[in-house]
Amino acid sequence: MKNTIRFGAIAAAGALALAACGTAPEEEPTAAETGGTESEAPVEEVDFKACMVSDQGGFDDASFNQSAYEGLQRAADELGVEIAQAESTAESDYGPNLDAQVAAGCDLIITVGFLLGDATLAAAQANPDVNFAIVDFGYEEPVENIKPLFYETDEAAFLAGYAAASATQTGTLGTFGGINIPTVSIFMDGFLAGANYYNEQNGADVTVLGWDGADGSFTGDFENQANGQNTAQGFLDQGADIVMPVAGPVGLGAAQAVQAAGDAWLIGVDSDWTQSAPDYADVIFTSVLKNIGNSVFDTIEASMTEYTNEPYVGTLENSGVGVADFAEGTVSDEVVSELETIAAAIMNGEIEPSTAG
Repeated sequence: MKNTIRFGAIAAAGALALAACGTAPEEEPTAAETGGTESEAPVEEVDFKACMVSDQGGFDDASFNQSAYEGLQRAADELGVEIAQAESTAESDYGPNLDAQVAAGCDLIITVGFLLGDATLAAAQANPDVNFAIVDFGYEEPVENIKPLFYETDEAAFLAGYAAASATQTGTLGTFGGINIPTVSIFMDGFLAGANYYNEQNGADVTVLGWDGADGSFTGDFENQANGQNTAQGFLDQGADIVMPVAGPVGLGAAQAVQAAGDAWLIGVDSDWTQSAPDYADVIFTSVLKNIGNSVFDTIEASMTEYTNEPYVGTLENSGVGVADFAEGTVSDEVVSELETIAAAIMNGEIEPSTAG
């Protein structure tokens, strides 16, 4: 079996646990009544429309857009809300897509990603009676009709960095990003901090390529898989045997390089890549989970009764972030136990999961 750490299992299973607690009718309709099996009983529709606009990575990015969209779909399935979505393929799509969702009468419009920050603000200011939420972005001054959804992904990446440092056979790890923005570099920084902590605690000398705590390696985009493949190959050529791309679909290019190498591992981000990128499941060491789907679902559910612009913050403690199972045979039971202790220390503030601490 794969090694599973208790907090990681809780975070990874969060969506399943929440999915199991949707409101059901007092008496389940029969198969004859629903036209199918008893498990296919429809959820009663409600008068609420939740909408979503992706960034240019699209909803099939095996990353944060896909995770957000899964939360939207879950809301339709379990809460009975009407949903709509607009997929962006370029920055020029953001404004028109937002305008289209406003015109469609959406009660809540969720935008996915830092890149939509300016367009979301413009739409919110032009439509003060429409409520918005945005994944991975906030504003210096709170906006009355925009709810930010934040994630302390450095907490989970710290654990992945520690585990990777314990498992590397070459003593070299690598991480790179798509674009140098805070929601990307926070993963990289937590990963480096975790590897550094492993070195401190174990007298080791594991090196992390691609991020030094202030600067690092970025492909400059979230779309071109060839850029990810080339960047990862550069790390592999320097001896890295575990690589963590934080670059949306660009990371799939890194997965190609790692899989072709035959003696290396990849760390997924945002979702569990053994599920979202199954073609590369055989080389996934673990994934740093940003449980965006949970936050989207929770935001929609809360907004159905009372909308607030109070930020959502996902942490290890509330299962907003976590780590997926480790590949079989890569992480010892001793290290798993250490990770549980480290997670508790992060949650109570004894360990700062970044290089700034």
